Amino acid sequence: MSIFGSSHFGLPRLKPLNSKRTQIVSVLDIGSTKVVCMIGRLTPREESQILPNRSHNIEVIGIGHQKSRGVKNGVIADLDAAESVVRHAVDAAERMAGLTIDSLIVNLSAGRLQSDVYTATIDLGGQEVDASDLRKVLAAACQQSARSDRAILHSLPTGYQLDGERGIRDPLGMFGDVLGVDMHVLTAERAALKNLELCINRAHLSVEGIVGTPYASGLAALVDDEVELGCAAIDMGGGTTTISVFAEGKLVHADAVSLGGHHVTTDLARGLSTRIEDAERLKVVHGSAIPNAGDERDIIAVPPIGEDDRDQPTHVPRALVSRIVQARIEETLELIRDRIQRSGFSPIVGKRIVLTGGASQLTGLPEAARRILARNVRIGRPLGVSGLPAAAKGPAFSTAVGLIIYPQVADQETHAGDRGLLSALGSGNGRIARVGQWLKDSF
Repeated sequence: MSIFGSSHFGLPRLKPLNSKRTQIVSVLDIGSTKVVCMIGRLTPREESQILPNRSHNIEVIGIGHQKSRGVKNGVIADLDAAESVVRHAVDAAERMAGLTIDSLIVNLSAGRLQSDVYTATIDLGGQEVDASDLRKVLAAACQQSARSDRAILHSLPTGYQLDGERGIRDPLGMFGDVLGVDMHVLTAERAALKNLELCINRAHLSVEGIVGTPYASGLAALVDDEVELGCAAIDMGGGTTTISVFAEGKLVHADAVSLGGHHVTTDLARGLSTRIEDAERLKVVHGSAIPNAGDERDIIAVPPIGEDDRDQPTHVPRALVSRIVQARIEETLELIRDRIQRSGFSPIVGKRIVLTGGASQLTGLPEAARRILARNVRIGRPLGVSGLPAAAKGPAFSTAVGLIIYPQVADQETHAGDRGLLSALGSGNGRIARVGQWLKDSF
């Protein structure tokens, strides 16, 4: 079923997790460097103090990943190649898990992600705030955010106001004259979503939900204190780098830039006249984001670009490789710094930055980030998930793990037109409302 088939252009929305039932969740991380399919078993558990929003234990029972083809800077560039890679990744995960999947939660990095905050108010007339008032003010904010040219990925109420007093998390039961809400809305261009859906549909799979890559990465890599106090998660992928800012337990800002680890590789390939594969190996083995004292003395061999066996490798000082790497890394970090500054959330981020994603594993990157961003920096790895093989416990798999975590926090979102018949039945106090509430609770 097309995600654009309905009259209000609604995206598929996840149903809330059943707090008493074990569920299977399948996700797909489509990146510029690799495509990862994970299948997880979510088992209900008691609330944790360290990760309080996690209502379920997550055990990864199947994982498959393939080198990405047909994806450039997060955008589907070749449908046939991308479809083939998706099929192989899903097949490997299904074989490991011993089950077949037909729908997936997928991520989106492309589509010029845009964060906006909308504010709506309603008049209470000095009465107590009840559930219907909350529904009205949230619906008013959702109406403001509706746009025909862009699709809403996430719509999160970040805080309420009562008679001008901000910072109220839950106004239910309070008294006041005017109730307001700040709604953070993350949108993307419809064309990118359509192409993503088309690619997955061609592999005979359906889209269960779409999650912005910055949101997924932050869910996987940040601990509760960082999410509460304010922190930025920077996911450095192959083709794109995404930024997410969290505060008071919610995503408050997200952004993306079309620079990543693959740009460093192509710079090396051009600068040293070598193949992309050899440039990638040189980056991983010899590349560094900070200069080292012995770089001028160390000489490394650069394989030639041709196929002729008589061609001899070129010998260059390691310092040349490091200079090429440093130039692109500094450009990327400076762009991230400027984007955070321009967003207006720099004071909320404070001194806390978490780097994650495959490109964050480059030697010397945390030190370079501390210098350019002027903040405390740590490398973030996926948290709170069991069953991951050793090769998938690194920062490169944060987005895929975040997609498995997402169903536990999906109910924090509010979307116009998503409430449907059951919510309409459930609003009110009569017999029909009680029947509607029973249907929602039971199914």
